[in-house]
Amino acid sequence: MRKSRKPKCAHCKQLFRPDPRNVKRQKYCSRPECRKASKAASQKKWLEKPENQDYFQGTDNTCRVQQWRSRHPGYWRKKHGLPEPLQDPLTPNMVEKQDVTRQLSCHALQDLLSAQPLVFLGLLAQLSGSPLQDDIVTIGRRL
Repeated sequence: MRKSRKPKCAHCKQLFRPDPRNVKRQKYCSRPECRKASKAASQKKWLEKPENQDYFQGTDNTCRVQQWRSRHPGYWRKKHGLPEPLQDPLTPNMVEKQDVTRQLSCHALQDLLSAQPLVFLGLLAQLSGSPLQDDIVTIGRRL
């Protein structure tokens, strides 16, 4: 029977079960504070490399950052992790709505239904319980 080897976390010093895909290289457990420590250690190791030491310094970096910030002005104010809306928010145009309601209120029900066939088709689909166009057409002809 094979004995499972549990390494010690480099941050909290507790034994943990490593991810099977990363057994040989994993040094930190999955607790949030240990993951933060792992990220900090990784960034420190990256910055200690000679080719990366001046990555965040100098006029080139300053210009690059300023250009990026000017191209993305609301980046830091935007809440990340939230899903993007599928459509743009509609701005209500009250004048148009008032005109439409005045027009619709002076017509009879038949005129209203013929003026807005999509509403009528949707109503038929809801009442019949069938989204199929053929069924909706036959029900509409019966009326």
